[in-house]
Amino acid sequence: MAIEYLKKATLTSRSDATETRTIVRGILDDIEAGGDAKALEYAARFDKYDGPVLLTPEDIAAACAQVSDKLKADIQFSHANVRKFAEAQKASLAEFQIEVSPGTVAGQKCVPVHAAGCYVPGGRYSHIASAIMTVTTAKVAGCKHIVACSPPRPGVGIAPAIIYAAHICGADKILAMGGVQGVAAMTFGLFGLPRANILVGPGNQFVAEAKRMLFGRVGIDMIAGPTDSLILADAGADAEVVACDLVGQAEHGYNSPVWLITDNRALAEDVMARVPAMIEDLPEVNRDNARAAWRDYAEVILCGDREEMAATSDAYAPEHLTVQAADLDWWLDRLSCYGSLFLGEETTVAFGDKASGTNHVLPTSGAASYTGGLSVHKYMKIVTWQRSTREGARPVAEATARIARLEGMEGHARTADIRLRKFFPGENFDLSADE
Repeated sequence: MAIEYLKKATLTSRSDATETRTIVRGILDDIEAGGDAKALEYAARFDKYDGPVLLTPEDIAAACAQVSDKLKADIQFSHANVRKFAEAQKASLAEFQIEVSPGTVAGQKCVPVHAAGCYVPGGRYSHIASAIMTVTTAKVAGCKHIVACSPPRPGVGIAPAIIYAAHICGADKILAMGGVQGVAAMTFGLFGLPRANILVGPGNQFVAEAKRMLFGRVGIDMIAGPTDSLILADAGADAEVVACDLVGQAEHGYNSPVWLITDNRALAEDVMARVPAMIEDLPEVNRDNARAAWRDYAEVILCGDREEMAATSDAYAPEHLTVQAADLDWWLDRLSCYGSLFLGEETTVAFGDKASGTNHVLPTSGAASYTGGLSVHKYMKIVTWQRSTREGARPVAEATARIARLEGMEGHARTADIRLRKFFPGENFDLSADE
């Protein structure tokens, strides 16, 4: 059967970014030209903060002392899980060498980038978990210098819990600066910091646009849009749990899409009936976002069977994908486009966001169709090397010379010719191009 929309979004997460791009371009140009002083001007304007931007060891110790023992234990638990998972990811990368032809050996090395800049949101919410996710993975990867950058609150500074998390996870420096100015400071190496080789971490549309513009001169984890989540549920799913999970993700922001795909009309209608009351029961600061996200961006889709459900899900390529349906192994084998997958009602997106060990910096806006999320691998350069004996170089040089000449690249061909003449004087080689 054709899929049926029981609820259709009236808006999409791909908003017009023209104004954002103009603003961000101007700020980046100003800061690159004006350096530290200009970055501080923007910090005073947007962060409304005039305290120290680089935290001293004494500042860090004072902030850590404000964090309760219970919260410290929770942060340590999450850090341990993320580190353990990241260490396993790193172990999955292997250096090797192989004799590709007699006498010619090629190999692979895994080299971490030198300096990582980790952006940790701290505006509407204090994203403690983002500090854990970004700094821990950079540390496990082997980055030599890690900066954690987070927006300070006016007259207060960075939330102590973010400072504590960044510190225990291995940040070498903590920068109290938000938005485009924070991203620029890490990229351009302001305030005595090393220039970042890679920028990672979530942020608002201005942070995302700054990373997009800077990509090329610096690496980035991905270009992120508003967070999105999709649930696949069958007749056996608990409507209350499904509705709660949808609402829990809708609170991220007014433009955060949440989607339900099911093959059971009764479940869909039950979930749709429950969601509004759950939203209204949220605290006010969360309620407005969830209400707008559900009203304008949410969708509920009815499919004919589980294969149609899976195909529809893959077409959406959600950032977060939850399966609350029978035969979880079938779904694990069948689904292919998602940032992170949560199988069964015993787990949920919030577990991955906060403490279970997988990373919560994930592809949005359909990008999961071609990339995964943040991992140790993002900080690693997979580089190659080769070595050869003279005899081993002979067939490679002959093939190279002929292919290069066929392509019209005579200079390339001659680099092979000169080696053949040097290594095998007096011998004749057929190095002409032959179509």
